[in-house]
Amino acid sequence: MPERGRPAYDPLEPGEGEAIAPTGQGGPMDLALDEAESLEKTLGDDPTGPAEKARSLWSDAWHQLRRNPVFIVSSLLILFLVVIAIWPQLIASGDPLHCDLSKSQQGSSPGHPFGYDTQGCDVYTRTVYGARASITVGVCATLGAALLGSALGGTAGFFGGWGDATLSRTADIFFGIPVVLGGLVFLSVVTSTTVWPVVGFIVLLGWPQIARIARGSVITAKQNDYVQAARALGAGNTRMLLRHVAPNAVAPVIVVATIALGTYIALEATLSFLGVGLRPPTVSWGIDISNAASQIRNAPHMLLYPAGALSVTVLVFIMLGDAVRDALDPKLR
Repeated sequence: MPERGRPAYDPLEPGEGEAIAPTGQGGPMDLALDEAESLEKTLGDDPTGPAEKARSLWSDAWHQLRRNPVFIVSSLLILFLVVIAIWPQLIASGDPLHCDLSKSQQGSSPGHPFGYDTQGCDVYTRTVYGARASITVGVCATLGAALLGSALGGTAGFFGGWGDATLSRTADIFFGIPVVLGGLVFLSVVTSTTVWPVVGFIVLLGWPQIARIARGSVITAKQNDYVQAARALGAGNTRMLLRHVAPNAVAPVIVVATIALGTYIALEATLSFLGVGLRPPTVSWGIDISNAASQIRNAPHMLLYPAGALSVTVLVFIMLGDAVRDALDPKLR
């Protein structure tokens, strides 16, 4: 007895527990069945479904970085430099301050592959230990400039008004100060032999660049629809800035800070070469380059190794910054 409202016989609808069987005539029903079986097989082989799950900016950037040989090589070299900066005794067993004048400017010898400097100090040991001061200055100055510049620039860009105008004009003043001349004036009155006066000076002149980048990035991010939606739902300024704007505006700051790290290491070496940066007994590549400059003809090895270590260090940090920039900027893919 057929159910009420249902036809007694429907040739296109199978019975209970019965599958649709092909007709064998090559008609529209057979084509539809073939397409359904093909789609089911495809979905069965691919558990992720017909479309790949969308990745976030950071996961997509990490996906790109893992396949970038420049990032891999630079990261391994930076890891090596950081390790020897923390534990230089792993590859250098000597004392960088132990000198023997009887071996002054001697070349390579067993146990001393880089030779000796003018004071009879082992160039290899001083080159290894010099990484500590240079990387410490670069990392600390980068962190200080990034935190200060991001806080000031991000706040000014988000709230605008007179605070934004004041920050912009203050940054313009700092941009007008020559870096080397400012270092000669500022550091010449400092008598400390630690790295912190140099770090403070670099942060003082480095934060305006980060602040300008952060300000522009925040101004762009706060105009997005999700920020306007959060504002319409009653979110406060602090919540919008920290939760919605800052995570989406930090990528350019990371790129600029990574590249600036190598620049800050080179700046420290320049100031130390001029005699106003790091000072003895601190072991620094800039100090060793300064001492070797006058002896480049008689003992070129004194200049070659610390200058080579400095160049490689600056280069790998700039390479890392370029790789991060390429990964975080969709326009460069």
